[in-house]
Amino acid sequence: MAERLRAAGLRPTRQRRALGALLFTGEDRHVTAEMLHEQAVRASVPVSLATVYNTLHQFTRAGLLREVAIDGAKSYFDTNTSDHHHFYVEDENRLIDIEGGDIRVDGLPEAPAGMAVTHIDVVVRVRRASEG
Repeated sequence: MAERLRAAGLRPTRQRRALGALLFTGEDRHVTAEMLHEQAVRASVPVSLATVYNTLHQFTRAGLLREVAIDGAKSYFDTNTSDHHHFYVEDENRLIDIEGGDIRVDGLPEAPAGMAVTHIDVVVRVRRASEG
C-alpha cells in the first residue's frame, strides 16, 4: 500500500495506509465516507469521520478513486477509476457498475475555450419493480 500511495504522489501516513488497505483489498467497490468510517471502526482503525472524508478526497485528487455524486449531497467513491457509468438503486442507496460500452452519449456541446472534457458521468436511477 505504501508504494501505491507514493506512486500517486501521497505520503504513506499510517491512516492513509490503513484506509487504503480497507479500500483496495478485494474487488472494486463503491463506498461513502460513512461506510468506510464504519468499516474502519470495526477493524479497530483509530480515525475520525473528518479524516476519512479528507483521505477519500485526497485519494480522488491523486487518481486512486473516482467520486460519483448522487443528488448533490451524497458522494460515493469508486475504486474502479476506468471510464464507466452506474445504476443507482434508489431504494437500497447502492451503486452498480454499467459496463463501459453499454451507454453512448451523443450531441455533447463543445467545451468552453481553453477547457477539455475529462469524463462524463451517467447515473441511471432504478428501483425494485413492484410485483403484481
